[in-house]
Amino acid sequence: MIVTRLKGLALLGLSVLAALGCWAAFTTWLVSDRVAHRAYETAAPCPDGAPGRRYEDCLRTVTFTVDATKVDRGKRGGFRATLSGTPYWDGVVAFGDPGPVLEELRPGDRITGTVWRGEVMTIARGDARGVRQRTSDAPRDEPQMAAGLGTGLGLLAALTLVFGGARLAGPRPHPWFAWRPYGKRLLILTVSVSFAVGLLGVWTGLVWWLVPAVAVSLVALGAVLIYGWDRPEGDIRQTGIV
Repeated sequence: MIVTRLKGLALLGLSVLAALGCWAAFTTWLVSDRVAHRAYETAAPCPDGAPGRRYEDCLRTVTFTVDATKVDRGKRGGFRATLSGTPYWDGVVAFGDPGPVLEELRPGDRITGTVWRGEVMTIARGDARGVRQRTSDAPRDEPQMAAGLGTGLGLLAALTLVFGGARLAGPRPHPWFAWRPYGKRLLILTVSVSFAVGLLGVWTGLVWWLVPAVAVSLVALGAVLIYGWDRPEGDIRQTGIV
């Protein structure tokens, strides 16, 4: 009984942490990303002749020399370029993918870059095509992922609250609150759906405030199927309570 109650307290603690993560995702992550993207999109070019500084709210176009590149599709963070030739923004710049500019660069190439608030936002080859590539530091209008993961954390908070409360309510929780199979399946469902809906929302351009509704609906439907598929029966010891 003591072990069961300790597990219940641990689940309640996890519920609090997940709830705080959900709150931060919607009030901090999502909001700050949208504010940064709006500021970047409306930023004006820096005045001609004004001396460059490390941090500027205006957009400054500078010329870099490529010192080295890294294009490794098999590793996370495998797309990078080392740039030099300016007094303020030399260093390593990361990218989310290899193209269309990074994979064509060679050491010694001269490229142009757009700098905003001390970070390189885009790079472009100095040719007639005018092809540009965004860096990983460039603000993106992708609130769907923050909404999806925030919703997942909110659902996780509710899941652990219910399962933890069931363990604190008595020494023998109802079979519906068994970790195996129900808790484990619901956890996998919640994580998978929240991430997938957020990612699909980014790809399809779904308005971000629909992401929580879609994710919650899919998780609710999945929960109905999980309990309907393997309905708890018999003594609680046969349900795999841990």
